[in-house]
Amino acid sequence: MPAVHSRREPTPRPVSMRDLLAACAAAAAVSTPPPAPEPPRQEKTARERREAA
Repeated sequence: MPAVHSRREPTPRPVSMRDLLAACAAAAAVSTPPPAPEPPRQEKTARERREAA
């Protein structure tokens, strides 16, 4: 014979759009890795700029 559950299921409470958007933003911030550092730029010398032109 199957067991009968005597406790009630909790009724879902409404969630505001503000709370939903905040939760999504927090989840994205936590799960997104930081960007890789950019490689250092090398400045061309005046001679290299003239040769390129």
